[in-house]
Amino acid sequence: MVSLPSGAPPAPPTKRKEIYKYDAPWTLYAMNWSVRPDKRFRLALGSFVEEYNNKVQIVSLDEDTSEFVCKSTFDHPYPCTKIMWIPDSKGVFPDLLATSGDYLRIWRAGENETRPECLLNNNKNSDFCAPLTSFDWNEVDPNLLGTSSIDTTCTIWGLETGQVLGHVNLVSGHVKTQLIAHDKEVYDIAFSRAGGGRDMFASVGADGSVRMFDLRHLEHSTIIYEDPVHHPLLRLAWNKQDPNYLATMAMDGMEVIILDVRVPCTPVARLNNHRACVNGIAWAPHSSCHVCTAADDHQALIWDIQQMPRAIEDPILAYTAEGEINQIQWASTQPDWIAICYNNCLEILRV
Repeated sequence: MVSLPSGAPPAPPTKRKEIYKYDAPWTLYAMNWSVRPDKRFRLALGSFVEEYNNKVQIVSLDEDTSEFVCKSTFDHPYPCTKIMWIPDSKGVFPDLLATSGDYLRIWRAGENETRPECLLNNNKNSDFCAPLTSFDWNEVDPNLLGTSSIDTTCTIWGLETGQVLGHVNLVSGHVKTQLIAHDKEVYDIAFSRAGGGRDMFASVGADGSVRMFDLRHLEHSTIIYEDPVHHPLLRLAWNKQDPNYLATMAMDGMEVIILDVRVPCTPVARLNNHRACVNGIAWAPHSSCHVCTAADDHQALIWDIQQMPRAIEDPILAYTAEGEINQIQWASTQPDWIAICYNNCLEILRV
């Protein structure tokens, strides 16, 4: 992921490439890795076209030819705000994919086609739907998903998936709970691994706060952090190994803030080497002290935060892309691969 010094000997020809690239037919935004053990280099990509008709593609790396192959393309209303595969690393659930946009949609991936499975709509008595800004799929209980919306609410959905071991039944969903999470739009939601990993989640929004909730005690929430000048917070991401830490970033901000839930309201670190606004944060799936950030300065930076609370001065690895990076995902089942999107390009980088 970091460039070789000049004069370094070329890699032997048998060595696997460090970077694979795929050019999509349109600008990319939403993107994520498949989690299934038998689909190692499979990703879903969402188009970003400013009109109703958008697309999602499923692409897979052919390891013999070193080329990405498009497995299926399907229509999607509006651009996806997020895309995620069911967090099923053992392959026991149906091969599902979820997207958020106007609604939360669940799709079933087949070998050559992906078809809609169900549409989850919380606005039964209204023609108006408040767009969903993001969602998260619970890793401990894949029958739980949470969505965040511009109408200030978060909704926790229960899914009836039926494991593959029995008969394959249709997937359906219902609202388990809906709550007003913030005073303004909610921009992101993420389940925490704390306390068993099923009931705790956090959200960020336009009011500039990070709030934590427990599904067992929804009557109150905890404010973990508030931006001093109430800048909207766009993203949050939990450390995959240590549930005490999470990262967030503000709209148009050039830094990523690391928070410790045990010391609310005071960032334990600020990662601020980017020279343009940050668009994405991805924690390492296998290490509690590594996090990757990506920004409009074309850079993806990997940081080692082991020294906290001492200041983290510089990233340990840097990759410069050919465009503004708007999406970054670290492969949970293959921790030596990171995926980025810029313009109409997907790149996967070996770290």
